[in-house]
Amino acid sequence: MNEKRDMTETDMPEPETNEPQGPRKPSALQRIIFLIITVLCFVYLYTRLNGAAEREGQPLLDYMSSVFADVSWIPWLLLMMVYSLVYFAIDTLVVTRALGWFIKDIRYRDILPIRASAYVISIFNEQIGKGAMAYYLNKRDQVPGWEVGSVMLFIMFCEMFYLLVWGTVGYFVSRDGLPSEFGLIPPIALGATIFLVLWMLYFQGKILPNNQLREKRILHAFKLANPWHYGAFFLLRSPALLSAVFVYTVSLGLFGVEASFLSLLGYLPVIFFAATVPTPMRAAAITFWVILFPENEGQMAAFGFVQHNFFILFNALLGLLFWRRAQRDLFGR
Repeated sequence: MNEKRDMTETDMPEPETNEPQGPRKPSALQRIIFLIITVLCFVYLYTRLNGAAEREGQPLLDYMSSVFADVSWIPWLLLMMVYSLVYFAIDTLVVTRALGWFIKDIRYRDILPIRASAYVISIFNEQIGKGAMAYYLNKRDQVPGWEVGSVMLFIMFCEMFYLLVWGTVGYFVSRDGLPSEFGLIPPIALGATIFLVLWMLYFQGKILPNNQLREKRILHAFKLANPWHYGAFFLLRSPALLSAVFVYTVSLGLFGVEASFLSLLGYLPVIFFAATVPTPMRAAAITFWVILFPENEGQMAAFGFVQHNFFILFNALLGLLFWRRAQRDLFGR
């Protein structure tokens, strides 16, 4: 058995199934909250867009049609296709290295099919997509589901802090051009830093040494993780954010909106947080674009809609290209 597993399995007394657990359905309260957020977003968007259309003396449909007609679609499409491929390569690398850190080394090319296939499921929910990856690796590589689930949990945890770090950097390099509400980022970042230090000390056994929560198998990646793992994750993932800053800045210009790279460095981490909110058509992220660029309501609503949804759908198309390979790995056909 792989040495990385031996370090944790010997001190975990409770027997647990190797089968990956299915994703939990959101509670009724969560569904109500997300429904309220969605309704508020669409009401806000309709109000802003209808107001912009009235100022132009046009019906809303004609106003939005003119906005879409003015976009340089071919350059935008080529740019987004390249960006999606770059993101896919980086995303797969992050998953491959994380699995290597905490479970066992699996070749990059062997992770590609399931990482791509998971994008199809991620159209509906990113967390469910990661759960599908756990199921796949359990069946194909006989890796216990709880181990893969732990690594996926580590990745999701680190993604929040990676965005917060870049959001903080973006704030300090472009704070003069950011809304005043972004002044909350530094104290949030400070609190998150303190939390992360305490988190690592806890899983190293230096805080609450008798507490058994850290022994849960689903948390085993955190128990194995050293500070350098968190730093390595940040370095591996950061090219995706920096390339997004470039792509989104250029894309805004193709939609007729001028923005600087530095301002997008401050905006994008916050918008990517909003994009994780499970609202239809990424309504929360679209709403943020309209809020941040209030003088270009129509362009920003169109931009946010096509930018985020094309990214999700094109990644799903990549998944379909790998779908047969993933099925063959799982079912031998």
